[in-house]
Formats: sequence, structure tokens, C-alpha cells
Amino acid sequence: MRTARTLRTAVAVAGALGVLSLTACGAADTGKSTAAGGDKTVKLTVPSWVGAQANVAVAKQILEEELGYKVKTQQMGEVLAWDALSKGDIDAILEDWGHPKEEKQYVETKKTVVKGGDLGVTGHIGWFVPKYFADEHPDVTDWKNLNKYAEEFRTAESGQKGELLEGSPDYVTHDDAIINNLKLNLKTKYAGSEAAQITAIKKYAKAKKPFLTYWWTPQWLNAEVDMVEVKLPEYKEGCDADPKKVACAYPHTPLQKFLNADFAKNGGEAAEFLENFNWTTEQQNEVALMIAGEKMSPEAAAEKWVKENEATWKAWLPKK
Repeated sequence: MRTARTLRTAVAVAGALGVLSLTACGAADTGKSTAAGGDKTVKLTVPSWVGAQANVAVAKQILEEELGYKVKTQQMGEVLAWDALSKGDIDAILEDWGHPKEEKQYVETKKTVVKGGDLGVTGHIGWFVPKYFADEHPDVTDWKNLNKYAEEFRTAESGQKGELLEGSPDYVTHDDAIINNLKLNLKTKYAGSEAAQITAIKKYAKAKKPFLTYWWTPQWLNAEVDMVEVKLPEYKEGCDADPKKVACAYPHTPLQKFLNADFAKNGGEAAEFLENFNWTTEQQNEVALMIAGEKMSPEAAAEKWVKENEATWKAWLPKK
């Protein structure tokens, strides 16, 4: 997601994400990172969505087994992670969906954070309806017709308005502003987490009920529940600059990595490896699906992927 996290992985799998968040790569200690000081310890943040957990699991596997580092991880919200990165409490963010305010503050002004390059995955956020509903009502995919179907999207919690299902309040979203500025008869409802949102989507889909949801790609669930994007007004550079005036779609955003500035300078092979880490949406989804769909532990999924994709990750290793 740019200024909003884009859709988080076309094939992601949903399910026990609440557990995943805590077990993704082990709980981390707090305190300053010592990787930049010569100690072989690297601290990474584990976001709450499974695609990002896949990044950390694979990076951890290679850092520990191939480069001899110890990796500690800590789950935290996206904005809090930026602050921790600036302070050196963590060394890297491996998947950022776009936080221009934090980037300006920490990268441009304070210079405590540096860009770590593209992750290789392009994210996109949007509003989606199930394909079975769009097939029956093709015009629902144009935002101008959403008020016509608002009654179909009503829930007990949305009252007389149609519900727009959201995930975590921590995710980047402009949806309340979009609803207000486009004069839509909709109301946002936060499930609380990616896992809870997935549970709700699966429940609706099983019952073949209509629903409207904030969603993203890549995401493993897209391989299980077929959804169609609703076309919002075209995204144009700057249309989301003022959070209160947003009335446009979300952009397609190459997801980025960011490193603590001291770590980037003095982190040795670990920093070089994380800067080199770059894989495709399909590769990320492969690991995400093992974690969320096949219920493998992040460690087991990463180990399996690393064993089967040596040619890919060998290119990420520091040049001797």
C-alpha cells in the first residue's frame, strides 16, 4: 500500500494468523541491536500479515544457517516499527507498504533510516466483492453504483448503511475519507486483524452472501476466494496527499525494505544480505501458503523453501 499497504499477496493463506503473529520467528527481546557493533545478532520486526511473516522466516533461516547470525524478532505495528527502526531497537523492516510521513521524518530529516531496496513484490489495496455477486450484478464493480447495493452489504453493526469490512486498524487506509468524499452510504467495520478479516470473508463466501471488503494483493486467500475489485476513481500522483480529502483508488506499489542507518553502514554481511533479499510475489505466496494453508510453522516452511530454491537465495548472499 504507497500510502496504503497494497493487497498483501495473491495466494496468501488465512487461518491461524493470530498464532502465526506470535510464533513467526520467535519472540524478540527489547533493547538496542548489536549487529552494527560487531555482535552476530540481527533484530527484525514481524508484521501481522502472513506474506511479511514469510519474508522474515526465510531471511532468518538464511542468516542463521548460512551466515552464522542469531536472529531475534518482535511483532509490532507498522508505525511503531518505524520508530523502533530509527532508534536501533530493530535493524530492518522487510516489507513496507508506504508510510510517506515516517519516511520523510526518519529517512530525509533525521537520516536514522536508509532505504534497503525493493522487496520484489508489488502490492495493491482496493475494495473487493465476491465474484459470485459480481457475476449476478456486474455494475457493482463501479463505485458509482455502490449506493444501489448498500442494502445488500448491511450487517447488524452497520445499521442502515452498507458495511465495508476492514482488517486491522493499524493498516494504512483512506476508506473513511473515500466514503465521505464520494458520498457513499457505507460504514467501515474493523475485524481487528488479518486473521479475523479472513475468517469473516470465508464465512460470507461459504454462505454465498454479498460483502464488500478492503483487501489487497498479493494475498494467499485470493486463490481460495475469488474476488473482483471495485473500480474507484483513478489514482493520480498526489490524490492521497491530504488524508481528509482522499477520493481516489489506491496505487500499485513496489514494496520496500528499510534499514537502520547504523546497521546499514556497520552491519556487515547481514546488512548486505538483507539489501540483496529480493523475491517474487509467487515465491512469497509459496511460503505464505505453507504457513497459513498447510499449517506449517514459519521455520519449517522457510526451511523447506530454502532447500528447494538454492539458486534463488544464493544470489542474495554477500560476495566474498
